Amino acid sequence: METLIPVDVMRRAGIKVTVAGLAEKEPVQCSHDVMICPDAGLEDARKQGPYDVVVLPGGNLSAQNLSELLVVKDILREQESRKGLIATICAGPTALLAHEIGFGSKVTTHPQAKDKIMNGSHYWYSESRVERDGHILPS
Repeated sequence: METLIPVDVMRRAGIKVTVAGLAEKEPVQCSHDVMICPDAGLEDARKQGPYDVVVLPGGNLSAQNLSELLVVKDILREQESRKGLIATICAGPTALLAHEIGFGSKVTTHPQAKDKIMNGSHYWYSESRVERDGHILPS
């Protein structure tokens, strides 16, 4: 949902969207047996940038995978350095924490990820459904 719905809405609005796969262009099996076929691998998608917005979908496994990849860190650092919008969904903000992005920003996250986000108090936590603090947009 956290990948498919934003992609669908943005494409319906005529916004060019690149779905980047962590394992190149290999189809990804998500929860509930939903398959996503990425448009490009992450490295190739990075070369197509810069982007107006980088969206990190949530889900615990997705957030964990995004947190562990150095190329994700590089993409987020590039986006942050140019003050490009970084949107996160559900547990997605935990990848910001892992890559030290947006420290000091007000964030919100799925309640189960709150303790992880608050560990070390690098962020101001909000109970709101959506926050925007500069170029950081968590929901």
